[in-house]
Amino acid sequence: MSQAVRTRPEGSGQPLSEAYDTALLDLDGVVYAGGQAIAYAVDSLAVARTGGMHLAYVTNNALRTPDTVAEHLTELGIPTGADDVITSAQAVARLISEQVPAGARVLVIGGDGLRVALRERGLTPVESAEDDPAAVVQGFGGPDLTWGRFAEASYAVARGVPWFASNTDLTIPSGRGIAPGNGAAVEVVRIATGKEPQVAGKPLPPMHKETIIRTGARRPLVVGDRLDTDIEGAFNGAVDSLLVLTGVTDGARLLAAPPQHRPTYVDADLRGLLTGQPEVAAAGEGFRCGGWTATAGADRLELEGDGEALDGLRALCAAAWTAAGEGSCELDGGKALARLGL
Repeated sequence: MSQAVRTRPEGSGQPLSEAYDTALLDLDGVVYAGGQAIAYAVDSLAVARTGGMHLAYVTNNALRTPDTVAEHLTELGIPTGADDVITSAQAVARLISEQVPAGARVLVIGGDGLRVALRERGLTPVESAEDDPAAVVQGFGGPDLTWGRFAEASYAVARGVPWFASNTDLTIPSGRGIAPGNGAAVEVVRIATGKEPQVAGKPLPPMHKETIIRTGARRPLVVGDRLDTDIEGAFNGAVDSLLVLTGVTDGARLLAAPPQHRPTYVDADLRGLLTGQPEVAAAGEGFRCGGWTATAGADRLELEGDGEALDGLRALCAAAWTAAGEGSCELDGGKALARLGL
C-alpha cells in the first residue's frame, strides 16, 4: 500500500521521547562527529533515557564492532551496551547467510566490524579471491584500506562471485569535514567489473529488518542527519523520523526533498527529542509556524514574519513540499534561508 505524500512537518503535543518507545539513532553526524560528541547530545540522550525511552544506535558504518562502538559511546558519557548497537555489517552478514551455505567463505573488503558480524552468522572471513569465496562483502574500511583490497574484490566479482555491500553512503562526516564513504569505494569495484552489489544498509529493508529484530521496538522514531539513508530508511519502513541539522543536510537540501526524503519532524539537534514539535498550519495561500509565514511564489519561496529560525524552516518546508507534490521543489529558497541564517 502506498504512503500518503508528506506535505509538511508534523507537530507533536508530547515530547518525542514520550511519544515513541525507542529512538533508532544514527551515529555519525547525530551523536558524534570525528569521534567527539556533538553539542547537547550527551545530556539530551541522558534525559530521554531517564524518562524511559529505549536508545538504540543504528549505523551504516561497518568498520567497528558493536562492542567497540558501545565502548566509545560510554567513554563519551552515553552508557551503552553492545546489544544496543546495530550496524550495517550485521545486516549484510544476515543477508549473506540467507544465500550461501553454513560456514561458507566470504571475501572481506573492510574492517573488523564485518569479520565479527560474519562469524556471528557462522560464516568464515577470508582475504583473497584465491581462497574460493562463496561471496564478496564490502564495507567501510577507514583510511588504511589499500588499493589492493579493491583489486581482490574486483577479481572475485568479475568471476561471478556474488557481491554484497554493507551500504553505499558516498560520504561520511569526520572531524575535519566530509570524507569519502563506502559508496565511493563500491564505485571503484563497480567501474572495474560492471557488476552491481546487493546492499543491506540504510535506506534498504535488510537494515530495517535487522534493527527491529534486535531492538524489539514497537513505536520507533528514526533519528538521523541524512535524507538519503536515515529519512528514506524510515520512509521505507513506514515509521516516523526526526531530522537533526548537525550533519550533512542543510536547509536547501531539505526544501528540495522528494517525498521519500521528507522527515516527520525537523530540529536543530538532539534536544528535539525532549520537546514537543510546533504545528505547521495552513494560512491563506501559505503556511504558518510560530511567527513565520511561508508561501510558494512563481519562481521562489517567500518568507514573512519573525521568530525562531527553525519555525521559519518548518513553514518553508510546508510551502516547498506542497508546491512540489510528488516531485522535488525547484523554487529558489536561498533568500528565505539566508534570512533565517540557514
